Amino acid sequence: MHPLHEVAIVGAGPVGLFLAIELAAAGVRAVVLERLREPDLTIKAASVGVVGWEALQRRGLGPALQAEHEAFLTLMMPGLVARFGPKGMKKPGGHFSGLFLVDQELQQVPERHMRPIPQEALEKILDARARELGIEIRRGVTVEGFTQDETAVTLETSAGPLRAQYLVGCDGGRSRVRKLAGFAFPGTDPTITGYQALAELDAPEKLTRGWQRTPRGLVVSGVMGSRLFTAEFNGPPPDRDAPLTLAEVEASVQRVSGTDVKILSMPMATRWTDNARQATTYRMGRVLLAGDAAHVHSPFGGQGLNLGLVDAANLGFKIAAAVAGDDRLLDSYTTERHPVGARVLENTRAQVALMRPDPLTSALRTVVSDLIKLPEGNRYIGEMLTGVGIRYDLGDDDPMVGTLAKDQQLTLADGSEQGLYARMEKGGGLLVSPAEHSLPKNVHHARTAGGPSMLLRPDGCVAWTDASRGSLDDALARWF
Repeated sequence: MHPLHEVAIVGAGPVGLFLAIELAAAGVRAVVLERLREPDLTIKAASVGVVGWEALQRRGLGPALQAEHEAFLTLMMPGLVARFGPKGMKKPGGHFSGLFLVDQELQQVPERHMRPIPQEALEKILDARARELGIEIRRGVTVEGFTQDETAVTLETSAGPLRAQYLVGCDGGRSRVRKLAGFAFPGTDPTITGYQALAELDAPEKLTRGWQRTPRGLVVSGVMGSRLFTAEFNGPPPDRDAPLTLAEVEASVQRVSGTDVKILSMPMATRWTDNARQATTYRMGRVLLAGDAAHVHSPFGGQGLNLGLVDAANLGFKIAAAVAGDDRLLDSYTTERHPVGARVLENTRAQVALMRPDPLTSALRTVVSDLIKLPEGNRYIGEMLTGVGIRYDLGDDDPMVGTLAKDQQLTLADGSEQGLYARMEKGGGLLVSPAEHSLPKNVHHARTAGGPSMLLRPDGCVAWTDASRGSLDDALARWF
């Protein structure tokens, strides 16, 4: 009989690595299986949304992330950084369908904002932390099949059999775990052929800087260094897996822009589409899905990393409880996260619809632009894109319960001050309260000098406050 691992995670991207880190914070050892022998350095996401960034901060990754964020801004926007400094720049509000109207200052909590950081830098930080924690990462290993019974999942891999109490697929939009397990994955077919590339142009001045919607599609250039982005609304590419050539990307740029600009070199490029699908459930017995394995959508609004990282934060402590013998929380993962994913799919579909290059869509963009300019509309779109509007239905009328808590300074009973997230770095729940309480061993107490009380789950979700209709003991019994 093969050794029994507590959790096997398939996929060593940001979601898989962060889930392994979350499990380690809960005292659970995961083994991470990755088919690639080396990290994939292909051009990917360029920013992390608010609640994803905050989830990373709660595990002590804030300083490393901030350093990479400032380095990225200095590299991509040297003029602005030279003038104002990385910390003095206007906080980014983001865009909706290429409409850069989201005003961060109109949001209810302006300091909670997305941050540009390349995905490859994020993966490097997560990989380093995972190794620091002693998490086993097996590269060059593919999953060929698996079966599950009442006690474990038995995997057949290219490196031999492996058994684990639970299996989590974090292996991307074409997830092998999802397909082998038989998860339904309904959605809408792609309508776009898009390209993203790092490219040197012969005459960059021929392309208008920024996001340009033309009668033939969308082209973006001159915004983040040599990044180039196009979208054509002519259906999906005939062969998504065919080798991508410089000539193919150049032809798309020329068609959309209506110029004869040429690409001199292209060290990196990818194709993308607006394929939008979501698993009907994120759990089938002992097999679960997170990140793109559970939901895929277009990159508009930069919401993918945000969604996947918070999937991992939500799932980690629930699997840890199941490993310890209590699986009551596992189904709440789908219950809480599926509606959030569905909303992202809907808003990305809406963004695609608003970009179509025709006069009727242009008229609709004018109406939507006017609505976003209204403070209420601006706040609605901003909170939707950043994720700060998330509220899980925990059955409590208190509007704070079910939300993801922002970081804040706590004045402790001894007069010292400490950040809320700093008290959560080692995992577990947190009770913020001026009163003494008897707590489970996996709930820490930040005894404050006064003020309201609240109980946070390990994922930063407010599970109870002193304005809740239920008792603290009931909340502790439910979540811990």
